[in-house]
Amino acid sequence: MTKAMIKAGVKIVLAVILVAAGAFLWRYLAVNRTIEDLLNENEGLKTAISNLSQENQVGYAKVLSQETREGKFYTKLLFVEVDPSDYTKQILKKEYEVEGDVVFFDTLIVTFGDELVKDGKERAMYLWRRVYGEKMPPEQGYAIETEGQPSPRYTQLCKKLSIEDKQLFWDEIWQLSNNPKRLEKLGIKAVFGNVVYRQLKPGLIYVFKVSSTGSLYPEIIPDL
Repeated sequence: MTKAMIKAGVKIVLAVILVAAGAFLWRYLAVNRTIEDLLNENEGLKTAISNLSQENQVGYAKVLSQETREGKFYTKLLFVEVDPSDYTKQILKKEYEVEGDVVFFDTLIVTFGDELVKDGKERAMYLWRRVYGEKMPPEQGYAIETEGQPSPRYTQLCKKLSIEDKQLFWDEIWQLSNNPKRLEKLGIKAVFGNVVYRQLKPGLIYVFKVSSTGSLYPEIIPDL
């Protein structure tokens, strides 16, 4: 084997090592990427957060049926989540049945402060967590949106993010339900435990609205 061939072989080996090292570094950085990195680097995401609309209606529920079976009273209800830009458009629709007629609706409200919203007007996201009846513990409630997954009402928020960055964002946002102060230094905080409940009756629609302070409340209208 000539010296030229040996040198060529060494160069090939070094090139392979450099490529492998680069791939490893890329994977390491991708895996260890944080939401701090994402918010600092992605101006599109910060702009999308600043452009979140001020919402006042986030869904509604109504009774489909109520009946007594084996001595227990049950309520079957329809829950609908609406598009923030068009309240007549349904983006999520699910049916649930709970024991009793008092039903709890659990939400996670995520607010974005001055660090991310430059016009001084606080923006918020309203994520539906679960539905449960008064006869069951909250942790056994029925999921509305899927934790860790993008909310159907905010699909445009992360439109320009990579798959990995999109998953990172939603993982962190949903984790606020377990640690409300986790991202406070970034201007992101959760108002956790915003649960509303009502005694549900047939013939009425319970429209969930948001007050000027961010609290959720149901407005009752006839089901025409």
